Amino acid sequence: MKLIFLGTSGSIPTSRRNIPAIALKLNGELLLFDVAEGTQRQMAMAHLSPMKVSSIFITHLHGDHFLGLAGLVQTMSLLFRSEPLEVYCPAGERERLETYLRIPHYTLTFDVVVQELRPGDEVRRRGYRVLTSEVDHPVPSLAYAVVEDNRPGHIDVRRAEELGLKPGPDFARLKAGQSVRLKDGTIVTPEQVIGPTRPGRKIVYTGDTRPSDRIVDFARGADVLIHDCTLADDLVDKAEENSHSTPSQAAEVAKRAGVRQLILMHISPRYEDDSVLQEQARKIFPNTLVARDFMVIEVPLRDNV
Repeated sequence: MKLIFLGTSGSIPTSRRNIPAIALKLNGELLLFDVAEGTQRQMAMAHLSPMKVSSIFITHLHGDHFLGLAGLVQTMSLLFRSEPLEVYCPAGERERLETYLRIPHYTLTFDVVVQELRPGDEVRRRGYRVLTSEVDHPVPSLAYAVVEDNRPGHIDVRRAEELGLKPGPDFARLKAGQSVRLKDGTIVTPEQVIGPTRPGRKIVYTGDTRPSDRIVDFARGADVLIHDCTLADDLVDKAEENSHSTPSQAAEVAKRAGVRQLILMHISPRYEDDSVLQEQARKIFPNTLVARDFMVIEVPLRDNV
């Protein structure tokens, strides 16, 4: 599981930051979360092929979060893509998104399937799920969580060998949840030799939002929380007015949710030096980073809850 930050600015691109887009490599798939103007160039810089993208999840239809979609789709057609592309957006926004995609004059070589999601919906995939939550923003908006399936526990090799099992097919069947019959007729069940189920990884991306109790619940126990942090703490009133968050507010959400790592996203162009944002958040939640374009985060597997 690998996160690649393709755009981390809020509203306006700068010489150092493009506007929002995040790529996630998982189980051989490439997912995009938001697709701002210039995302396809950012992908080229990050050595990510648009042909590998299987799905795009858009948090909301403010321009800085989706206006790169038409260009990306056109590039895919110019490269003769044939596989369908799934695009997800908040409920009520499909018609607007489909109208936008019809504006440019190009011939599609593949199907673009736009699907609406509501808070609480789930997209089920092989080995993981994408969940949705309401956020506090003035237009239809969603936060997304990518949650891996739980993994089998570790096998107690010593105990298994004491029971007469040998490494190989027997161990594989037990890990798959199947019992094994020994030559003497004894049945060994997975519960006898397999430890507790190990949790999959969880990544949460809020998109634009004020701090929210819903996000605290939604992000509970996440390995990585990517949270709106548009303005520093001294501009909390302006952040509130514009439905965004400050470093301390994002850090409080991370702390209450018990996440492992907080990444601040959607940084206002006014911050040439973003260290102040990181410092403010770390006073409350030490394991905080400010997202920067082309930053890569590897999310390790974990053995314990």
